[in-house]
Amino acid sequence: MTTPPHTPEHPSAETRTRDAANGTARADGRPDRADASRFLRWRRAVLGLRPRMLAAFVATAAVSALATSALTYQAATGSTLDLTQDTALDELRRRVDVLAPALPFPPTQAELDRLSLRLSGTGGFRDWHVLARYGAAHSEWTAAVTIPAALQDTVGSGHGAFQRFTADGHSWLAVGIPVTHTTRTTAGPAGPAARAGDLSGLTVYALLPLDREQEATSTLLAAATGAGVFAAVLAAGLALLATRQVLRPVRALGDAAQALAQGRLDTRLAVSGHDELAQLSKTFNHTARTLQGTIEELRAVESQGRRFAADVSHELRTPLAAMAAVTDILDEDAEHLPADTATALRMISNETGRLTRLVNDLIEISRMDAGAAPLRTEDVDAAEAVRATLDLRGWSDRIELDLPAALPVRLDARRFDVIVANLAGNALRHGRPPVRLTLTTRDPRPGSDLVLTVTDQGPGIPPAELPHLFDRFYKADRARTRSEGSGLGLAIAQENALLHGGFIEAANAPGSGAVFTLVLPRGPLTKDAP
Repeated sequence: MTTPPHTPEHPSAETRTRDAANGTARADGRPDRADASRFLRWRRAVLGLRPRMLAAFVATAAVSALATSALTYQAATGSTLDLTQDTALDELRRRVDVLAPALPFPPTQAELDRLSLRLSGTGGFRDWHVLARYGAAHSEWTAAVTIPAALQDTVGSGHGAFQRFTADGHSWLAVGIPVTHTTRTTAGPAGPAARAGDLSGLTVYALLPLDREQEATSTLLAAATGAGVFAAVLAAGLALLATRQVLRPVRALGDAAQALAQGRLDTRLAVSGHDELAQLSKTFNHTARTLQGTIEELRAVESQGRRFAADVSHELRTPLAAMAAVTDILDEDAEHLPADTATALRMISNETGRLTRLVNDLIEISRMDAGAAPLRTEDVDAAEAVRATLDLRGWSDRIELDLPAALPVRLDARRFDVIVANLAGNALRHGRPPVRLTLTTRDPRPGSDLVLTVTDQGPGIPPAELPHLFDRFYKADRARTRSEGSGLGLAIAQENALLHGGFIEAANAPGSGAVFTLVLPRGPLTKDAP
């Protein structure tokens, strides 16, 4: 028998687990995939590669522009001020060299005023103020600020000097030079004898504001700041362009990887160029082709295995039915046979029954895999259905029940019976009494999900075994190489729950024992339902 290809209408246990891990919206309060997607988009927009590259470009450009502006401002300011003070000092010295030789010594107050006036006249340097000092006498001083005492001490000791300082909210430059004798003089009423180059005792100072230089440096600073802002904006534009060129293939690679993860194995990337990104695209395409081939081989092997199991099960069904009929007849006469023969006969009968259940389970699984397991729903009293399942198997006195008086639902009664029988039988076989079965709803509102819980007082389930309990042919106790169960009961129960749009979960109770929880949607009832 060949199983026709079919896409199951209902999700498998693997699909349900994967959807839960991805954040699929569930009625049981699990994370919503839309919320997770919005969070990922927000995180990518804030912490993604593009904003980080953009921030790095802009930060680098801003720091470079700031450093360049600071160095330019410092160099230009120093150069401007140095030029101003050198020019002022040279101009003052040149003017003094022209006017001082005609000055009689010792000069009078009127002669000091006249010298200061001529140095401050139209031939002076810009709008400076000049002070001529000889001993305690000095020319008239009308400026708002005075010459710094430190500069006067330096010049008085015979050295030309300058000093920049701030007063009255303005920057000022003060320069001063000592005047020396240009010729040899003899002692007389004018003073003692002196040689050429000796200090005459006359000092001249000039004071000028630096507002013009300050304005020039401020303009330069504004221009440098504007250049820095322009550089940052330009860097941002270049960063956007660069990140677009770099991130476009990276984003394409991410989308392709996501498509591959969703099962679209034929996803490939377009390769252009010969750079590292092109090599990465080639590597991805090679990996995708290899993965596609491997998965197709595995699917083919799995499909063959399922077809083989289905074919063998169907082929064994008829002879097993005949064997079961024969063993039933022989069981009736077992008491009249010798003891050894009766024991062998009962063993054959038990193994035949076990093999029959295994074959029936395999046939049921093959139908579910082929999508040929129909869901025939009807209005059912879930509480009464649970009681009937336990009564049919003689378990009513072995399980404590906590059932409502009535719980109308719409479901497939046969498949619900299979689910309850598997969960209850599993607790009776592998747990310890008391086994308790509870049936309720999530909340009292109409249409709320049905919740059935089976608990026992056994040793519980090892945590490493919990994810595999619903796998086919899986047995938590590896020492039980042979048992009454086929290893398919919980897998079939889970598939039946998924057909209803529900699921089964396994866990350990806080104290001891295992807890199996079945959640099923109640479905819309017909108008005449109780």
